[in-house]
Amino acid sequence: MKAPLTGARLAVAAALALSPVGCGARGPDTGAGQGDDTVKVSDLNLQPRDKVAEGGTLRWGINEFPSQWNRNHIDGNLAVAAVVSNALLPSVFASDGQARLSVNRDYVLDARITDRRPRQVVTYALNPKARWSDGKPITWADYRAQWEVMRGGDSAFRIVSATGYQDIAAVERGAGEHEVVVTFARPFGDWQSLFSPLLPAAVNEDAKAFNSAWLNAIPVTAGPFKVGRLDHTTKTITLVRDPAWWGDRAKLDRIVYRAADQDSLTGMFGNGELDVADIGPSAPDYARARSATGAEVRLAAGPDFRHFTFNGSGEKLRDVRVRQALQLGIDRAAIARSDLQGLDWPAVPLNNHFFMPAQEGYRDNAGAFGGYDPRRAQRLLDEAGWKLEGDVRVKNGQPLTLRFVVPAGSQLGKSEGELAQSMLAKIGVKLALQAVPTDDFFTKYVIPGNFDIAPFAYIGTPFPLSSSYGAYVNSPDGKTWNANLGRSGSEAVDAALNRAVAELDPVQARADLNAADRLLWEQASVLPLYQRPQVVAVKDTLANVGARGFHDLRYQDIGFLR
Repeated sequence: MKAPLTGARLAVAAALALSPVGCGARGPDTGAGQGDDTVKVSDLNLQPRDKVAEGGTLRWGINEFPSQWNRNHIDGNLAVAAVVSNALLPSVFASDGQARLSVNRDYVLDARITDRRPRQVVTYALNPKARWSDGKPITWADYRAQWEVMRGGDSAFRIVSATGYQDIAAVERGAGEHEVVVTFARPFGDWQSLFSPLLPAAVNEDAKAFNSAWLNAIPVTAGPFKVGRLDHTTKTITLVRDPAWWGDRAKLDRIVYRAADQDSLTGMFGNGELDVADIGPSAPDYARARSATGAEVRLAAGPDFRHFTFNGSGEKLRDVRVRQALQLGIDRAAIARSDLQGLDWPAVPLNNHFFMPAQEGYRDNAGAFGGYDPRRAQRLLDEAGWKLEGDVRVKNGQPLTLRFVVPAGSQLGKSEGELAQSMLAKIGVKLALQAVPTDDFFTKYVIPGNFDIAPFAYIGTPFPLSSSYGAYVNSPDGKTWNANLGRSGSEAVDAALNRAVAELDPVQARADLNAADRLLWEQASVLPLYQRPQVVAVKDTLANVGARGFHDLRYQDIGFLR
């Protein structure tokens, strides 16, 4: 199951991992997995359009049925929502497998920094052919309306993150309706991450529209496909080719997304009910999918990582020493070996919150808080006042019992919980596993802080800082956490992140980001487990879809080979 994105876009995925932590752009090398240069950065069976047949229906399995489709809303910051709505909404830039960016000319003809002094200015030349499905042209006013909301000035708008938008001083009309001039109050290095996806101005008119107009609905689109039907009974989403689309005509007639529990998707794929299914890092599912008739499994190094998030706003986990003890009491290498057993993937713990091991900028910053050290964990709990009474620690008459919340139907999450349960019992912590409905995992448990520990994955983007910033920045009032699902922060982390976000020199920005990472290991709110491989089962006749890594899909090019 997939989940939230943050910052520029941090996606979270539950059963598979969480949608979006930031992972920075990779270098030009073709290897991507934990030092293993045989792993592909993407595996999509890329084919030219003339090799793809016209027509057909693609049946695509997803592990969650979102209710909030406004992806700028905290509840809509889901990787699975992006899988659907990327076929429907504008984005300014597109990324290839090495995270190299190019302007998405279906929507924007040019976008560049046009001034640096006295302030950074970015000018966008919009494609005048681009229109919303209600017939309105896409203009500078849509960009301005999105900035007004996303800069975070009004808490009534439940935004996912103000990263980058809060650094903008003005968004103005340029030479005409199709030119946007963005002036920054402070430099913002990841400016290419902004306005993607772009939503129509009407979504941002008031808080009611922003928070509710896209609940269980996608009322306006601007892509090669449009919505045919959202069926909550069958949990299916049908997209159909949009005849008003001004770009390359979509090869497929329709895409039908079908939501089911993660552990059901592989069976549905094997039975011929699905053409595409992200099966996640599950060895049994990997083997089952590979044995299906007319199928193949496409595997690539994702800019994604599996992790445990600790809820720092909870009464028992507010003390950083307790969170540090949990971190030291969990054997990450053992969990990685268990999760990845049977996959052609190195089971190596990940020691950075922002970069993957093959990325430029990766440093092992875990230090004294990255190893398995149950003795030190016990000392920290003693110092925090949690004394061992029998098998469980107690403080002020309360036992140190914590809830490990997992989405029902996720065998991976259940297995991780059982392993953590056994490990933490050795330091006097009782872990109670709580399985909750998959569709509720993020919106009713993780996002509102109704958990103690939760396993999921952050899904990366080409922007290691802006896509992660919101996941770690401190709450301004101690109540509003937005994309910071661990609900803890510090002035020191904020200062390091703010230095990095304002740095236009990429070398110094990476150094500042690693300084923030070292502090995050001490803060102990998100415990990285391992880089998550993208494992996608597909029909072997499918082109331009699969394990994408950083590669943005061109939905109009997806289809069956001639």
